[in-house]
Amino acid sequence: MIEIGFHTDAFNSAYWSFEQCLQWAQRNDVHYIECGTIDGVSWIHGLGYQPHVALWEDPLALREKMTRYGVRFSQLDAAFPLSSPAAAALAETYIKNSIRWAYLAGCDHIDTTDNMHKPDDLSDEQVLEMMKRIYGNVLEVAARYDMIINVEPHGYYTTKPEFMERMLGFFDTPLLRMNMDTGNTFIAGQDPVAFLERFKTKVSHVHVKDVSQSLAAAMRGELTGIAVSQTAIGDGVNVDNIRRCFDILVDIGYQGVVSIECEGQGGPMIEKSLTWVREIVEDANVRIGA
Repeated sequence: MIEIGFHTDAFNSAYWSFEQCLQWAQRNDVHYIECGTIDGVSWIHGLGYQPHVALWEDPLALREKMTRYGVRFSQLDAAFPLSSPAAAALAETYIKNSIRWAYLAGCDHIDTTDNMHKPDDLSDEQVLEMMKRIYGNVLEVAARYDMIINVEPHGYYTTKPEFMERMLGFFDTPLLRMNMDTGNTFIAGQDPVAFLERFKTKVSHVHVKDVSQSLAAAMRGELTGIAVSQTAIGDGVNVDNIRRCFDILVDIGYQGVVSIECEGQGGPMIEKSLTWVREIVEDANVRIGA
C-alpha cells in the first residue's frame, strides 16, 4: 500500500531538532520520515536547531529511539549535487558513508541529484560521464548493502527527461531508481504527469509538493527545484497534476512512501497538507486494493 511520510526540511525554518520531528510524527500518526545526512559537524545541528542527522551519531541508538516513536526512515537525503565539479572529490564519499549509516539505521533508500546550473567549463557529455563514474562507484557499495539509489529531478540535468533517461540507464541494475518530485518537475517547466508516466517503472519514492500561484507565475521555467512547497498541498496550482500523478501510482500498483515536502511553519501548514494528502492516499489505496 501507499504510505505517508514527510521530509524534515519542513521544519528547517522553525529550527527544530530531529527529535522534535519525531514528536510531530507521533502526534500526527505519521510513521515514515525522510531527512538529510550531515557528514561532519555543524554548530547549528549540534545546538539542536537543525532537523537532520549527522553520520557521527550512533545509527543503532537512533533506530531504537525511532522505534519508540513508531517511526522509521523512508529515505535518507544525500543529495550533494553530482554535476558540480566538486562532486568527484566530495559527493562520492558522502553518499557511500550515508549508505553504510543508512543500513544500520534501518533505511534502504538514498536520494541523490544534480546541480541547478550546468558547469560553465564542461560539456553535457563530460558532465554525464562524470556522474556515471560516480554512480558506478556508489552502486558497487549499494549492491553490498542492498540499498536503492534514487535520482531526484531537482537540477539542470535531472529535470530534463532526455537526460534523466540517460542517467537512469547508466547501469542495468534494479538499485538505480527515481525519486519522483511533483513540485520540482512543475517549477522546472515540465509536465509532472508526463514526467512520471515516462519513468513510472523506475519510481521507488515520491515527493509530494504543490506550488503557489505567485511562485509559478514568477519562476516557472526559471528554477529547477524548490526545497519545500510554500503553500499547503492542495492549495496551489499544481494540485491537478498531483491528483493525476496519483492515478499513475494506482495504475502501477505503487507500494511505497509518498513524502510530504511542505513548509511546516512549526506545524500548521504541513498539518493542513497532511489532511489533504491523507484523503488522496486513502482513495488511492482503495483503488489499488490495499
